[in-house]
Amino acid sequence: MIRFAVTFMLVLGGSFWAYILVPVQNHVILPFTSALAWICTSLIHVFDDNVVAAGKIISSPQTGWAVSIEPGCNGVEAVIILAAALLAFPAPWKHRIVGFVLGFFAIQGLNIVRIISLFYIGLWERNACVPGEPCHTVWFEWFHLYLWQALIILDALVVWLIWLRYLPRHPRPQPPQRPTPALA
Repeated sequence: MIRFAVTFMLVLGGSFWAYILVPVQNHVILPFTSALAWICTSLIHVFDDNVVAAGKIISSPQTGWAVSIEPGCNGVEAVIILAAALLAFPAPWKHRIVGFVLGFFAIQGLNIVRIISLFYIGLWERNACVPGEPCHTVWFEWFHLYLWQALIILDALVVWLIWLRYLPRHPRPQPPQRPTPALA
């Protein structure tokens, strides 16, 4: 257990350190986030053609409402947490890779639902504003900061727990048994 905790913290710390480096942000995270915005917009187009993506921003030109997918909103942090847990736990590499790939898609799938729902919650609040009065986005902020943040991290935990459940079991070695004395 101590080995798991120490390895988890070291991998987590190293991964977050690499994550905040400017070259990683510019060449990996920002293109990934832009692709995420494009995927969300493509899915929205199934129902609503009045939404566009420009880089990491999803907007509705008709209403002026837009959301920007910032660091912390792209699901990468949850993927890093999952990866650290998978690497720290003693398991065959094949199972770690399968767990990472499936976990990545589970986290990003939920994150896509999150981004689209936040876009429409904000749009709904924006449309409910009275012209000439301050417009507040109370529901958008609550869902964004509290509900969805927790659910994305919880998704990483659930994926890891499911992964643990499907790891192959190795029987524990039994201590050698003393031979039973023969009765004469």
